[in-house]
Amino acid sequence: MDFPIELLGILFIVALIAGWVDTLAGGGGLLVLPALLLCGIPPIQALATNKCQGFVGTLSATLTLYLKGRLKTAGLGRLMAYTALGALAGTWLIQRIDTSWLAWVMPLLLLLVAGYFFAVPNLGEQEARARISDRLWGRTLVPLIGFYDGFFGPGTGSFFAASSVVLRGKTLIDSTVIAKPLNFTSNIVSLVLFAFGGQVIWSIGLVMMVGQALGATLGAHSIYWGGARLIRPMVILMCVAMSVRQLWVFF
Repeated sequence: MDFPIELLGILFIVALIAGWVDTLAGGGGLLVLPALLLCGIPPIQALATNKCQGFVGTLSATLTLYLKGRLKTAGLGRLMAYTALGALAGTWLIQRIDTSWLAWVMPLLLLLVAGYFFAVPNLGEQEARARISDRLWGRTLVPLIGFYDGFFGPGTGSFFAASSVVLRGKTLIDSTVIAKPLNFTSNIVSLVLFAFGGQVIWSIGLVMMVGQALGATLGAHSIYWGGARLIRPMVILMCVAMSVRQLWVFF
């Protein structure tokens, strides 16, 4: 496909905004996927190209947080490995089965996340008692969320962060920080598999990669400018927005 320069410029801006949103709360795919579909790109190629630009955003955010000394690396490699395994399985499966049921399952999951954050205003402001161990979280929820990202994707950052807050008792800021390298891992694994399958539209992907990188870097700084007061409403807003959109398309 040949795309006019004006359209590529619009997609660049969409990716920049999505990178900022995704770094803070997840849900950048809510902006990117509809934009790609409006360009007439088939769904599976839209998902693949979304991974192409998404991995750059999560990489930029991860590197920024690491260089600022905010990202703790102890045990991170193990969590990234669990994420990779889940994403590998999810990306393999999405290319082989019917996925229409996701249209109503995903909105329900996102509304549960948004409802929990809304019902508990102080959630994640301070560390709380962990409901499960870090090891159990890493071996169960992390690969499951990685699988979801490989299988579909929107809201992955929200799921990583929310599960860490609720189950590990971590602060929202710490949970958002650790979600970045995990989301990067699932994105890059999915991208490699999609690329081998010839699903990525690189002319669009490369343009959006630049926009995503700029937005993600800004978002990584915003995490500490606004703290939980900024992240919490963003999580709620993006979860509800993604749910409404999916339900609107479904019905």
